[in-house]
Amino acid sequence: MVVSVPATSANLGPGFDCLGLGLDLKNRFSVVPSVFTSIKIQGEGEGFSKFLVDNVFVNLFKGALQQRGIQQNFEFLFHNTIPISRGLGSSSAIVVGALSAVSHYLHGCIEKEEVLHASLAYESHPDNITPAIFGGFNAAMVENFPGPDPLKKKVYHLRTLIPSYLKAVIVIPPHAISTKLSRQALPKRCSHADASYNLAHASLMCMAFSQEKWDMLKVASKDRLHQDKRMKLYPVLYGVQKMALEHGALMSTLSGSGSSFFNMCYAEDAKALQSTLQQKYPNFRVLSLDFDNEGVQIEN
Repeated sequence: MVVSVPATSANLGPGFDCLGLGLDLKNRFSVVPSVFTSIKIQGEGEGFSKFLVDNVFVNLFKGALQQRGIQQNFEFLFHNTIPISRGLGSSSAIVVGALSAVSHYLHGCIEKEEVLHASLAYESHPDNITPAIFGGFNAAMVENFPGPDPLKKKVYHLRTLIPSYLKAVIVIPPHAISTKLSRQALPKRCSHADASYNLAHASLMCMAFSQEKWDMLKVASKDRLHQDKRMKLYPVLYGVQKMALEHGALMSTLSGSGSSFFNMCYAEDAKALQSTLQQKYPNFRVLSLDFDNEGVQIEN
């Protein structure tokens, strides 16, 4: 099988740990039965020996089969295009890819709800895993599962498709930001005013996506809980955001915990916005991407 998983951009400003969307930038994981287990990586992560010695995808996939008494070796070929530690969901793509491969191996198809809830054991927030599985723009939250087990969690989620007349322009700095380090920069408490501000903006953003009111996004994407604290770790990002908003971006937000920046624009404005940002930041990668509305897939 070949499992493809899209990159994701999460938080989207005010939607801290609950909003995310899929991008047409994919990791593809090929899994073929073999006499001996072998691992080959192409693209992102190629040449890093630690990914060959202790590979998360391989560990999750083989571990799940072994729990069911299945002893089998495989040849794994990974073609990765999602940058690592740049806030574009590379870790979620690995978890979702491995668990989807398990689901397809056992059932002959991907049971997406099953994969979603299994992923919670490895990704405690659903903002990246939900769009990686389902594609589109997603709002998701985790609550206790109804029933006798108080520790069992359930993801409640809704999505809407993103029209093809919109594009994402992603700015990817060479500088990585650790999600763990980025979270440590956040305050332990927030004020009632800041919490209310983010609730209002995240709510407006969800309505803007569902009703295609794109002119609302510039104001709806403002945040007071996390972006400023994280961007201070890499101040050049303030300039990226300002320039994007001045040159056609409908919204411009830190992607996940960074360091990448997510910009949405109309398709006819994407090339000019990409060119402007690339000229200003020649050491950064600037990609113009479609949105992904399908999520994880099995490819022939």
